[in-house]
Amino acid sequence: EVQLVETGGGLVQAGGSLKLSCAASGFTFDGYAIAWFRQAPGNEREGVSCISINDNTTYYAYSVKGRFTISSDNAKNTVYLQMSSLKPEDTAVYYCQATEGTYTYRGQGTQVTVSS
Repeated sequence: EVQLVETGGGLVQAGGSLKLSCAASGFTFDGYAIAWFRQAPGNEREGVSCISINDNTTYYAYSVKGRFTISSDNAKNTVYLQMSSLKPEDTAVYYCQATEGTYTYRGQGTQVTVSS
């Protein structure tokens, strides 16, 4: 069974850090682009960061650049999102998505709540 599972969310104070994990089962990340999205209540889904597994090219939304870092551990088939200097506006459900050609897989999400 193909599955993406996000973990690592939680409640943190403003200025704190969290590290999210996106683990795949049933397929490997080779050749995929792995993206983190987030969606807060009443807001549209926002692309946060993306990494190309083949060449480690990364992308960050302006709102998180300099605070978030995306990385991958291919041996563990896992992508991470290290989030630092968190702000209340980072509060959202964070999802990871794996895309390769016509194949797209998405996890169920993990809640991140940043208190002021």
